[in-house]
Amino acid sequence: MQSHFPISALNLVPLRKGESEQEAIQNMVQLAQHVEKLGYERYWIAEHHNAPNLVSSATALLIQHTLEHTDSIMVGSGGIMLPNHAPLVVAEQFGTMATMFPNRLNLGLGRAPGTDMMTASALRRDSHKGVYTFGDDIKQLLKYFGPEEDQSYVRPYPGVDTNIPIYVLGSSTDSAHLAARLGLPYVFAAHFAPQQMAQAIEMYRDLFEPSEYLDKPRVTVCLNVIIGETDEEATYLSSTMHLMFLGIVRNSRLPLQPPTDQLENIWSPQEKYMAQDKTNTSFIGSEETVKKQFLAFQEKYNVDEIMAVSYIYDLDKQYKSFESFKKVVDEIYSE
Repeated sequence: MQSHFPISALNLVPLRKGESEQEAIQNMVQLAQHVEKLGYERYWIAEHHNAPNLVSSATALLIQHTLEHTDSIMVGSGGIMLPNHAPLVVAEQFGTMATMFPNRLNLGLGRAPGTDMMTASALRRDSHKGVYTFGDDIKQLLKYFGPEEDQSYVRPYPGVDTNIPIYVLGSSTDSAHLAARLGLPYVFAAHFAPQQMAQAIEMYRDLFEPSEYLDKPRVTVCLNVIIGETDEEATYLSSTMHLMFLGIVRNSRLPLQPPTDQLENIWSPQEKYMAQDKTNTSFIGSEETVKKQFLAFQEKYNVDEIMAVSYIYDLDKQYKSFESFKKVVDEIYSE
């Protein structure tokens, strides 16, 4: 068995009940500093718009802010929703950050708008063609970040020859096919859409074509990870996550709520099914339980990296959960 397995963290920068947007951004930075000390590989921030419970709309600004307040951890986007942006603007923004913080930046790219269609129209008024030009836009970014001799008349300054690593994000098989064809690393969003994960991973590996960027398939999976002192505590802490997904089902989008043991009195059987369907591949339990869950997951999927998402209301418990996950994985790969 390999001696090291990389784990990373994804943050949607959620608001907690009773806190300000400024406090949410401060919590984002402090979590980055915490996982950096623990030895996490990378820290990604996701782009969402018109979501009153998330503070991650200006993703590039948050990435820069995080880079400024950390020392070594790779920081990136999980992802930049490319249909919302002209590739040149993305190249200029990330090229500037790569110039300020060399060799510390990742660019994860998604093909969904990260919002509703009315908000997507307000972001980029092009009849949503960006969803259909996703592959071409990625190729354009790869060119922009490549060597001077490959550039055409329009080029990003700074940005040329920064060679920022690009990752293709997906929650279905569509992006798996594209990532394989382009020879790029693939990141699957099982933290909210696990239904097509197995099929997408298999398709990506089967269709992968080696490229100048990657010689063999590389799969990262984003998972909800909530570890408590006991299985019972972890289940209790995970109620905050379930309430968040219930808010998506109900379209209520409330800030993260304190944990509760009254979930069965809050959601209907249909709402419970719909909310849990989005989180049914999560790692939830004590360290010993999550160790078994991790081993079973790897036995089945053998991915190259796991990116943990942790919707825990209490910040100290959240920090401890990330600490426990690192401990669990390090123990497995040192045996």
